[in-house]
Amino acid sequence: MDAQIRYNEPWILQRADPFICRQENGKYYFTASVPAYDRIVLRCADTLAGIADAQEVTVWKKHESGIMSEHIWAPELHRLDGRWYIYFAGGEKEDIWAIRPYVLECDDEDPMTGAWKELGKMQCADGDEFSFRAFSLDATVFESGGRRYYVWAEKVGVGRQISNLYIAEMETPNKLKTVQVLLTTPDYDWERVGFWVNEGPAVIKHDGKLFLTYSASETGIAYCMGMLTANEGDDLLDPLSWKKERYPVLKSDETLGIYGPGHNSFTVNEAGEDILVYHARTESVIEGDPLYNPNRHTFLMKIKWENGRPVFCYK
Repeated sequence: MDAQIRYNEPWILQRADPFICRQENGKYYFTASVPAYDRIVLRCADTLAGIADAQEVTVWKKHESGIMSEHIWAPELHRLDGRWYIYFAGGEKEDIWAIRPYVLECDDEDPMTGAWKELGKMQCADGDEFSFRAFSLDATVFESGGRRYYVWAEKVGVGRQISNLYIAEMETPNKLKTVQVLLTTPDYDWERVGFWVNEGPAVIKHDGKLFLTYSASETGIAYCMGMLTANEGDDLLDPLSWKKERYPVLKSDETLGIYGPGHNSFTVNEAGEDILVYHARTESVIEGDPLYNPNRHTFLMKIKWENGRPVFCYK
């Protein structure tokens, strides 16, 4: 099965912000942003390699106007409390940059054929005066120590706004229990190319530690991955529990023709090996606005573990 996959080469064309999850029954599910930013698609296969050629099903389309009618971005599929949820971001045709996080729910066993209903915008905790008031996107969900957490990017400030990452504990699949906590802000030069950005969080666990990767800078060839690390037993709502890497853990490699790697997720192959799922470009010169250039492709990478830490290496 694994021989069918060519790692660190374009695997699924023109699918950005890729997300793959493997369920207990062994099935793999894939979703991603499509170039038109107008719908949410899913694929399902019995093997990781099979995702590449699996039939793609549209499970939801954007509204004609109002909320969720423009810029449908970065869906993630999660199985929580016996139901399926899709977390995604969307804008409004009347205000295309009014990006906010939204939630879909499916009670059926099969998310490919089941009925999806809109739960509306993700709800902040009671008394939270800050979350989701501004440009907010790229939510992910993970569990640790019997608690469920929601991590997302949100912009603050005036003028050149800054995109930070925040974390909160969840009360229900579509409501937060705690007020947002700032995890990371663009501190370093490699996080400030074009725009000051931390976004696209994803979490992988290994030997009692949590590794939270994220993406930084504008969506062109400067796009790259950073990482935070915490111990599973620590207070994950305390920013001091997380240690930030000084330099990116994955960036463009012109010798291999891989540019702007980022907005990743994690899965495992049939052998139980950890896999990085990410998007990247194959051209160094991008035509037009990078955000609307469709040539961000899904790639896969086998993760190497050294001294208990993930190593993201193309070779």
